[in-house]
Amino acid sequence: MPSDVTVFGLGGMGGALAAALLKKGYRTTIWNRTAAKAAPLVEKGAELVTSLKAGFEASNFLVFCVLENNIVHEMLNENLSSLSGKIILNTTNGTSQQARDLSSFVSGHGGQYIHGAIMAVPAQIGTEDAFLLYSGPPELFASIQERVTALGGAKYVGLDPGLASLHDSALLSGLLGLFSGFIHSSALISSQPGETATGFMDSYIKFTTSMSDYLRALAEQIDTGHFTALGSTLGIYGSALKNICEVTESQGVSSELLKPLEALVEKAVEAGYGNSEISALTKLLRR
Repeated sequence: MPSDVTVFGLGGMGGALAAALLKKGYRTTIWNRTAAKAAPLVEKGAELVTSLKAGFEASNFLVFCVLENNIVHEMLNENLSSLSGKIILNTTNGTSQQARDLSSFVSGHGGQYIHGAIMAVPAQIGTEDAFLLYSGPPELFASIQERVTALGGAKYVGLDPGLASLHDSALLSGLLGLFSGFIHSSALISSQPGETATGFMDSYIKFTTSMSDYLRALAEQIDTGHFTALGSTLGIYGSALKNICEVTESQGVSSELLKPLEALVEKAVEAGYGNSEISALTKLLRR
């Protein structure tokens, strides 16, 4: 009996995807270059194949989760005769253009392609804390939606195969911005004897969480192109950044995480945005 799905790549994330599918009762075939990683999944009922060809032939629904998209392309290229009629779900992290190129490649050989971006860590896969973004033909997403909900919440973002990767990059850039702010503030507060990062967390989380509605207002400004100050202006932010960097350096902490923002704000003020909201910085970032 054919498998419901073949999962290629059993790293931390790929293994979690396969485990979640098995937990929901889907007949799951697995492949990995290092077969030893498959043992825990085989114990849960997965069928291990040792060749790519066998993995392609085991199911019409093929899920890829490997290190890079060029590896996905190589795997597909080695099995061109097996692509016709297959549904390819590629969850490998990469760029929007890579997703579009892979979609064209698969379609050109008789297959169907949809791209998935995983917004979760492996431990969250299969739980309500995980969600995945999908882009590609809407009818194709509809045909796999029931199966992929085994992995977590499923959000379809559009026809362009590159959209899931674009959303992924935008979300991760926001997360990394959050992390960089956290790293800087933690280094700053813990530079003072008697102060700790953990002791600072309640204040930090309360303050940053309270800004969520403010972000929605800034998003509306970005969409409309109207940057009327809602509170502080870029001129005020510029002065604040200068003071923060001075305090940071005086505490023996590098301000290198803040310097690029300080420079961009200064550039915006010089360009005439000194009385505008911080959302006006998008005008300088867009080329």
